[in-house]
Amino acid sequence: MAKQDFYEMLGVARGASADDLKKAYRKLAMQYHPDRNPGDKAAEHKFKEISEAYDILKDDQKRAAYDRFGHAAFENGGGPRAGGAGDFGFASGFADIFDEMFGDFVGGRRGQTNARGSDLRYNLEVSLEEAFKGSTAQIRVPTSVSCDHCKGSGSEAGSRPVSCSTCAGAGKVRAQQGFFTIERTCPSCGGAGRVIENPCKQCGGQGRVRREKTLQVNIPAGVEDGTRIRLAGEGEAGLRGSAPGDLYIFLSVTPHRLFQRDGANVHCRVPIPMTTAALGGQLEVPTIDGTRARVTVPPGTQSGHQFRLKGKGMSVLRSPVRGDMYIEAVIETPVSLNKRQQELLREFERAGDKDKTSPESEGFFARVKEFWEDLRD
Repeated sequence: MAKQDFYEMLGVARGASADDLKKAYRKLAMQYHPDRNPGDKAAEHKFKEISEAYDILKDDQKRAAYDRFGHAAFENGGGPRAGGAGDFGFASGFADIFDEMFGDFVGGRRGQTNARGSDLRYNLEVSLEEAFKGSTAQIRVPTSVSCDHCKGSGSEAGSRPVSCSTCAGAGKVRAQQGFFTIERTCPSCGGAGRVIENPCKQCGGQGRVRREKTLQVNIPAGVEDGTRIRLAGEGEAGLRGSAPGDLYIFLSVTPHRLFQRDGANVHCRVPIPMTTAALGGQLEVPTIDGTRARVTVPPGTQSGHQFRLKGKGMSVLRSPVRGDMYIEAVIETPVSLNKRQQELLREFERAGDKDKTSPESEGFFARVKEFWEDLRD
């Protein structure tokens, strides 16, 4: 039986543009696609024919050969042949054209039908105290979980997936062109080898549904800003019983009102009264573990001086050691002095030797004086 003309098969004129060919093919392919005509052998055969026709006419070189020699240009090993699922005309052309034309129609590339579930990310804020001692957080994650109605199979109760008619359950089809044979993932079942004839009414045949999941997250002591915690298998459920993805918790440590973190060390700026800095004394300061530490301030302590408290810093992840704590002295100048306090300070100023009591300021202004004298010369 003579083969139908490819142009007539697609319903276009011989001078049709590439866009016209594409539109005509898309319309017919959607009409005769096997997913829309399950079990209809005539529709399946028609779909193979129009796929073969479009595969030839969309290629400029193949189209030129067809226009000159007709079907004879592709007979006897010279190109695509009509036939079953294993020939080039259906398997190769159909796979490429399907991905090109129907990716959106079926919600993605067919090869992803039984893909592993997607990984998920969750951003979690923790306090510096929680980062120090560790904690347990409860989070709620919107995700896809296995459908309870069909137990993740995607099939309605009492039915089971059946063997794919395109690949006969192999999950792959062969494409042949000339002397070469290429094996590809079956475009009908996505490599699963089975198709669902009676999809679950709850999940639409996907085997999973959208739901919010509550999880407990253990945060170990010593975590830092940007630490990532992986919860294996807590990502999105895979399609139709496929393996689930993972959930990644990304931690951010919120700023503290007293402490600043620097790796394993903790810094704290402590205001010290001028009298204590001048005469010496003791201070009681808080630590990150909630206890108190006593710091001895030597006489003449200046702003910026640091006191080190060994082992009073942050916990170190998966280590028994701790960092250090650094107390930075900030000398506070008295304000709102009464008359008597002002008199005492003036008396102090007159009674002292500035070169000894304030060596840094006296030395600085001596250098300034020399600088000005140099400018006059």
